[in-house]
Parts: sequence; structure tokens; C-alpha cells
Amino acid sequence: MATLGKEEEHQYSTDKKQAANQADVGWTGMIQQQYRRIKENAETYPYVWGSYIVVYGGFGLWFAYRWRKLRKTEDRVRVLQERLRKLVEAEESASSTVAKKTSPSTDKPKY
Repeated sequence: MATLGKEEEHQYSTDKKQAANQADVGWTGMIQQQYRRIKENAETYPYVWGSYIVVYGGFGLWFAYRWRKLRKTEDRVRVLQERLRKLVEAEESASSTVAKKTSPSTDKPKY
């Protein structure tokens, strides 16, 4: 009988926990429950989580480095394109003014 009472007490406490979990069905409850699970797992397996942090942190650092390098390269290319565009415009305007000056003198007047 004593064991039956303990089982009933255990079942009552689990029912109470389930009712509390069902009350926290909202987003905050789900997030808190997931956080608790992750926290317990991290406390149980610290080396596994440490290796995750090292590996994925390394990937994050590498990705940030490559992203920054790509942005710097794009900025340099933009500056070079702008400089080239200005040189081409200056060359075109110089060649057009030279062509305007030489074209009346090269044409022979027709009588």
C-alpha cells in the first residue's frame, strides 16, 4: 500500500507538471522550455558544446573575414571603374574638340 501511495503521488506531481507545461503553450513558454532543455544538455555535455562553439565560431569568423574582404574589393573596383569612366569621358571630349577643329580646315571648299 505504501508503494501505491508513492506511485500515486508521483503521478500527481507529473500531472501537475504537465498541466503547467500546457499552460505555457504560448511562444514564451515554448522558448523557455527549449532554453531549459538546451541549458541542461550543455551542462551535461560541456565538451560537445565547446567543440560546437569552436567549430561554428571559426566558420563565423572566416565568413566575416571573407565578407569584409569582398566588400573592400568591390569598393576598389568601383573606384577604378569611376576613374576609368572619367578618363574615357575626357578622352572622348578631347577627341571631339580636336575633330571639330580639324574638320573645317580639311574640307575643301567647293566652288
